[in-house]
Amino acid sequence: MGTDYQEARQKMVDHQIRTTDVTSHSVLKAFLTVAREDFVPTPLKPLAYIDSDIQISAGGENGIGRYIMEPSPLAKLLELAEVNRNQVVLEIGCGSGYSAALLSLLAGSVVAVESDAALAEAASERLRETGYDNVAVVTGDLEKGYPAEGPYDLIFFNGSVDEVPGALFDQLHDGGRLVVVIGQGLAAKAHLYVKEGGVVSGRPAFNLSVKPLPGFRLAAEFVF
Repeated sequence: MGTDYQEARQKMVDHQIRTTDVTSHSVLKAFLTVAREDFVPTPLKPLAYIDSDIQISAGGENGIGRYIMEPSPLAKLLELAEVNRNQVVLEIGCGSGYSAALLSLLAGSVVAVESDAALAEAASERLRETGYDNVAVVTGDLEKGYPAEGPYDLIFFNGSVDEVPGALFDQLHDGGRLVVVIGQGLAAKAHLYVKEGGVVSGRPAFNLSVKPLPGFRLAAEFVF
């Protein structure tokens, strides 16, 4: 007997997302709508709705594996972002395309940047096949964003970083928001940044540990 993915999707929302105090109707509806199994590698489809990250790439020379983010932290970050249908969103780290599909239901349009060419091609194909036609996947260095289509109303990081490059803040509209997890492990925190009058201010929102994105590690400092 095959997996009932619709039932699994409902259980994910009820037992993994609602229980972490995510109350946004639009975010919950997006998680109920997007078929997570469509963005999971074929051998792992039966595990599509486990309460865990799902690895989609072992990583290249940087050695940083790539993952579909666990549902509950992803939902908390999307709620923090307060996305609406009038907004243009830049996603940093498209991965398999799952989070871009969620964003596509919340925003007007999405530009999703991915540094791994194979992941970018596969994500673009999945998004096209599943009808998320307001998402454009582009290949490029994550830390550079995608200024050609900016400025953006929201920049959303699909993973954690050590710091946010100034070049990404430059790609925000005035009044725009940037949502990111900074740090690693138990010390990591979700942050919300807002740009007002050309000045960016930020605050930590809550503790949240998620898998890192490549390209944002601080260089190690020597201590004498």
